[in-house]
Amino acid sequence: MPEEHRSDSRYIDDFDPLADFPGREQASSEVVSKKENAPAPEQVWKGISQAGLGEPVLRVGAILFSTILVLFAVWAMRTYLEGFPIHRIPRNELSARAAEVLTPTPIDEQPFLPPISFDAEAAGGLFRQVSLYTSIPTRPRVDVITYTVVAGDSVFGIAEQFSLKPETIMWANTSILRDNPHHLQVGQILNILPVNGTYHKWSAGEDLQKVAEFYGVEANDVLEWIGNPFDIFTTDIHNPDIPPGIMLIIPGGTREMVDYGPPRIPRDNPAIARTYGPGHCGVLMDGIVGDGIFIWPTANHWLSGYDYSPEINHYGIDIGGQRGDSIWAVDDGVIVYSGWSNSGYGNLIVIDHGNDWQSLYAHLDTIFVSCGESVYQGATIGTMGTTGNSSGPHLHFELLFGTVKVNPWNFLP
Repeated sequence: MPEEHRSDSRYIDDFDPLADFPGREQASSEVVSKKENAPAPEQVWKGISQAGLGEPVLRVGAILFSTILVLFAVWAMRTYLEGFPIHRIPRNELSARAAEVLTPTPIDEQPFLPPISFDAEAAGGLFRQVSLYTSIPTRPRVDVITYTVVAGDSVFGIAEQFSLKPETIMWANTSILRDNPHHLQVGQILNILPVNGTYHKWSAGEDLQKVAEFYGVEANDVLEWIGNPFDIFTTDIHNPDIPPGIMLIIPGGTREMVDYGPPRIPRDNPAIARTYGPGHCGVLMDGIVGDGIFIWPTANHWLSGYDYSPEINHYGIDIGGQRGDSIWAVDDGVIVYSGWSNSGYGNLIVIDHGNDWQSLYAHLDTIFVSCGESVYQGATIGTMGTTGNSSGPHLHFELLFGTVKVNPWNFLP
């Protein structure tokens, strides 16, 4: 093989395509001289890069550049703003201006806003109801408070207002009402117990155990009631050592009501009612006897006051009407009481019907019959009034069978 065509690698490595290029030697010398004359930063950076510190140096440089740029911007803005005057307001003037802003300007008339009406039911939605009571539990009352009677009050209404039984109102005010609900008058100041029960006035020498037994409760119930003036750790039940006149709350206590009405008045001895008032009669002879079938004593059949309520010692019905309305005898009988009574009934008539029945008519304006007179069913015996303990014209009507005051509603037609 000719020598010029050999493929030995030695010949390839020695091959230089620019060997015959004109000025090759001059160009090579210029490149070498440029490398030798390269600037110092370039040489420094080349050294840093060769040392592997290129990237950290770039990061530090970027941070320094950003910091310098921010500082320059701040300096430039400050220099620019120094050309504008700044007006500083004193602290006291600032307070005065704030007061002016916060003080509302009074107006002579309030703007009129029409009432909002919204029919939640028609809209198919819900409405918010105002309630005076919240979910916060209320603390039970333990002391006695007072209440002033106003027009329209009744024992039942006052009891309902304070969530008590009507008899509790009666028992807490014995000295005022004297077990008679008709003694309730406008302006009276009543005691209102914190719990159903009775109110006892302590007397010298009393035994707490016996007092509790009288009202049907345990002595410890009275002793442990927080509203009573006892020290449960030192008080002796049999000798509590409390001053006379102190009022004690008897929680759960009960007692018999004092009957304020007249006793049963027999025909042969009507004078038994002489302590009841000046309308009592003397000794009478026998007279007409009824048949026990009654009519209404008035043309009206509606209540104007209390109903038949043994719990408050009211054993009759208060029939409404006008002053001067006629009052009739409900059955045949004999008048055994006719005139004024001292128990609060005012002008009173009692008829004995001769068959264990008696009828009573109270608060009359006028009386047309007298003692011992026989009357027939339907006879006019007087007119409706408001005498005695009465808050308005009405007839207080009672029926007695034997010694029992029965409910008139069960016997009137």
